[in-house]
Amino acid sequence: AHGLRQGGVIIFSRCFLYSLKMFLSPRARLLAQAFQASRRPYSDFYFRNDFNMVAPRWLMAYAKGPYRFINREFLIISYRTDEARLRKVLPPGVELVDNRVNYEFIRMPDSTGFGDYTETGQVVPIKFKGEEGTLTLSMFLDDLPPIAGGREIWGFPKKYAKPRLFVESDVLVGTLDYGSLRVVTATMGYKQYELDKAEVLKSVKKPVFLLKNIPGVDGKPEINQLTKTYLTDITVKGAWTG
Repeated sequence: AHGLRQGGVIIFSRCFLYSLKMFLSPRARLLAQAFQASRRPYSDFYFRNDFNMVAPRWLMAYAKGPYRFINREFLIISYRTDEARLRKVLPPGVELVDNRVNYEFIRMPDSTGFGDYTETGQVVPIKFKGEEGTLTLSMFLDDLPPIAGGREIWGFPKKYAKPRLFVESDVLVGTLDYGSLRVVTATMGYKQYELDKAEVLKSVKKPVFLLKNIPGVDGKPEINQLTKTYLTDITVKGAWTG
């Protein structure tokens, strides 16, 4: 909705704005007219077809890309787990490279169409048809548009929760709360030992594989894909361990 503030009251929407013009002061009327003149045509604004669908939805949960993510920050904790159990959750045709799982916290302060949010989740090293990459097993974040877009477009296994990534004195801290429960706490000394940025760049250039599952209205599989996505135009500003 679009609004105009007058005398402590916000008047919403086009139709209300026109019908209540008689109650506005002369100055407020001029502002209202300028506001209406600057708007796009009604049909262009409310019924744009971002993804060229045959029958587009008028209410979108996220904007169309290309998506650019500025100043992302990572905290990555590696741990080993039971290899046999890990293999059970892999899609058919996907090979496990190592039983080392990366648990990642990611700050996303400036994301095209998605806004400012934090996410966290588990990533495993895999190989598919001879190509090495990673498979994302789970993701939790605190913003609806990237949850909806991540699941619908690429197949990221995202759910709503409350992750945080912050600096506490000289320690980098990552936490995940699911409702009232603390699920994960991760800590690392802040920027203690610098890493080779070229090696870090190699790792983030690897493809990300995802299992995209969307059932039909009859409860049967409608979409069951193994998708692959890449990050491009990457600048590593710094990398540390501790």
